[in-house]
Amino acid sequence: MKVGFSSSDGITVNSHFGYAEIFSIYNIDHSQYEPYTTRVIEEVNEEDEIDKIETRLNAVKDCTILFITQIGPAAAARVTREKIMPVKVQEGTLIKEQLDRLLIMLQNKPPLWLQKLLNEQTANE
Repeated sequence: MKVGFSSSDGITVNSHFGYAEIFSIYNIDHSQYEPYTTRVIEEVNEEDEIDKIETRLNAVKDCTILFITQIGPAAAARVTREKIMPVKVQEGTLIKEQLDRLLIMLQNKPPLWLQKLLNEQTANE
């Protein structure tokens, strides 16, 4: 599965979803994780809230989980409607730490919300 991180430095989660300019995307399975790609948000009409959300949503549409520092209610609704689980973490949280935690969850018993997302993803493949 793909996991996204709103990160301007590729090391820490440090961006609000609506203002994120860069998303670091990783592939993760039960045994490992690896960098997949970095997606840079092109300039959009930042005055238009819908455009702002849609542009960022399109950048992470293939992710199952998205780590951000903050996300507004309208954006959170759009993200979850796309079957992406937004996870708020403290600014400065290390991406590697979150990936390590996810790997342990996948290797043991994933929480119900994660198992449900994985089952839906498998059904759609």
